[in-house]
Amino acid sequence: TGLGYDVHAFEDGDACILCGGAVPHDKKLKGHSDAEVGMHALTDAIYGALAEGDIGQHFPPSKAEWKGAASDIFLKHAIELARSKGFELANCDVTLICEQPKIGPHAGAMRAELARTMSVDPDRVSVKATTSERLGFTGREEGIASQAVATLVRA
Repeated sequence: TGLGYDVHAFEDGDACILCGGAVPHDKKLKGHSDAEVGMHALTDAIYGALAEGDIGQHFPPSKAEWKGAASDIFLKHAIELARSKGFELANCDVTLICEQPKIGPHAGAMRAELARTMSVDPDRVSVKATTSERLGFTGREEGIASQAVATLVRA
């Protein structure tokens, strides 16, 4: 089992890319890659379960080739690494922490997209959201945080 955490600040835009889907919003997330906070946390959770470090070790932000990269590349790499080591995803749980945009109406599509990206049954993938009760940077709507847990089993 591995745990992942990620956070990205908002900047002007028209949608947030979260767990593989575009969620309409008057801001987007800012980052070196596509700032996909949900996939980043899940990717790190898989790397953590494998004791393989984090995204930054596999895809250093200091390398220009990862500027603006789509985060499904990172998630596919993590799940393929797990499979190459004889593991399969038993389940994963991603929590998005934000006041806005509202995640609930999009959670099903996000689950489906994460499952498709990892080539697993959607029943193994959970996506949910919570607020921080208007406290801290997420409460002030300055950005989004995400936590994820991934459990791997021997294939």
